[in-house]
This record gives sequence, C-alpha cells and structure tokens, in this order.
Amino acid sequence: MSAPAPRLTPSTIALLLIPPLMWAGNAVVGRMMQGAIPPITFNLLRWVLAGVLLLPLAAWVLRPGSGLWPQRRRFALLGLLGVGLYNALQYMALKTSTPINVTLVASSIPIWMLLLGRVLYGVPVSRRAAVGAALSLAGVAVVLSRGELAQLGALRLVAGDGWMLLAALTWAWYSWLLVRPPVGGYPPDIKADWAAFLLAQIVFGLGWSGAMTGAEWLTLPPATTGHMQWGWPLIAALVYVAVGPSLLAYRSWGIGVARVGPTVAGFFNNLTPLFAALMSATLLGEMPRLYHAAGFVLIVGGILVSSRR
Repeated sequence: MSAPAPRLTPSTIALLLIPPLMWAGNAVVGRMMQGAIPPITFNLLRWVLAGVLLLPLAAWVLRPGSGLWPQRRRFALLGLLGVGLYNALQYMALKTSTPINVTLVASSIPIWMLLLGRVLYGVPVSRRAAVGAALSLAGVAVVLSRGELAQLGALRLVAGDGWMLLAALTWAWYSWLLVRPPVGGYPPDIKADWAAFLLAQIVFGLGWSGAMTGAEWLTLPPATTGHMQWGWPLIAALVYVAVGPSLLAYRSWGIGVARVGPTVAGFFNNLTPLFAALMSATLLGEMPRLYHAAGFVLIVGGILVSSRR
C-alpha cells in the first residue's frame, strides 16, 4: 500500500509561497542588471555577500572538526547545483532570451522533478501528479500568453532558453538531493542548523562560481568586464538578491521540501511567472486582468490535485 501524499498545512503553504515571490523579483532584477555587470560575476558577488551575512550565524561549520568535511563531496555537489550553476545560468539566459521565454522554460521544473525522481530514485509518477503538472503548466501558459494561447505558437527558442532549460534540470536535481541524503545521512549538527547547512553549500559554491567567473572574464571583451556600472542601483540589486532570493528563499524552500517533498514543492515554483507578471503590471502601471486570475486558479488547482491524499 502506497504512502499517502504529504498534507499541505497553512504554514507550509506560506513557506512555499516565499521562494517564488523572491525568485520573481530575482528575475526582474537580473534582467535590469544586464549590461551593468556580467551575469556570472553578478552571481558570484551575490553569494559572496550571502556568505558574509551567514558567517555570524554559522562560522563554526567551517572549522576542521565540524561534520562538513566528511561529507564534503555531497556539499560540493549541492554547492555546484544550487549556488554555482542555477542562478548563473538564469542570469545568462536573461542576457539573450526574453523574460517570457525564460519564465516559460523555468515552468518545466516540476516535470523534470517527476522524471528525475523516476529515473534516479525509482519514484513512480502517479496519474494525479501528472494531472497536477498539466494543470499547473496550463496556468503558466495562460499567464504568459495574456489569455491568448495562440501567442505561444509564435515563440522562438534562442540560446538563452537552452541555458534556462539546463538551469531547470540543475534545480530539480538539487531539490531531490535535499531529501535523499548520502549514506549515513547529513551531519546532525549541520542538518539541524539551516544557516550552517546553507553556508556549507556556499563555501563550495563560491569555489565553483569563482572558477566560472574567471572563465567569464577570460572570454568576454575587456570593455565588458572592465566597465561595470558600479552605483546604488547595482549595490541595491546585490543586497536584494543576496538576502531575498538567496537566504530567505533558500531557507523557506529547504523547509518546504523537507515537509512535502520536492515533487509537491516543485508545483509552487510555477507561481514564479505569475508573481513576475503581477510585479511587471505594478511597475508598468497596468492593473491585473482576468487572465491573471485564470492562471492563478489553474496553478493552485494543480498544486492541490498533486498534494491530495
């Protein structure tokens, strides 16, 4: 007899709503910073600042005797996927692709979670989960097409969409690794402390990000890397992405995934384009329309269907 689906409580729903809200803002800010700073460099500085903010809370995890070092390979993999790759690939995608294409490709994350769970961990894909995924993706399509689904056929994939597809795969794998610990489990002292758990990933992720930033600076023209537009807009953007999408969102995502699993949590990720559309409407002075409500109903319906007992 199969285990019942995890139950969504109000507190869990609130936790899982924070990451898509922060990540929607991250996409907007990332798009705004194009031309002001190279994308991989932006990702490196984001995590440097986030790591500095975490040091007062969890510096002990870096000591030689902590439980980090026996599991350094696992944390190096988590740091590669969640810190080094995902947002760097997203910022790269925003450089060559349109926001609507990037958001549409990112909405495939629940599908990749289902497939990776089946291939890597033998988790069966139930009919209910498949229906929930279809409903959620339909809601995303309604929002992105502004209620005119015929517009979706006019989309053309560019290099940035490929980068975002790779980002979606890395995030799906990262989420599964959170709930599939290594042999012997994650070190108890680190697992019980969210700041230590995140800092353990950042310390390795900075190594990956630093290497990728070095490659970026070697391949980009000197005019691109040598003339970053330092000023309050860039500083404010770095503070936001270091605190909101990094610390607050990762903390909430980690708790939410632990409570309901990566498959159910993945459906909440589809709220990101909806929040991004609402933010854009607010910034442009446009009021939300009927298709926003329709998309919201479909996305939430998919979440509810997938999480029913």
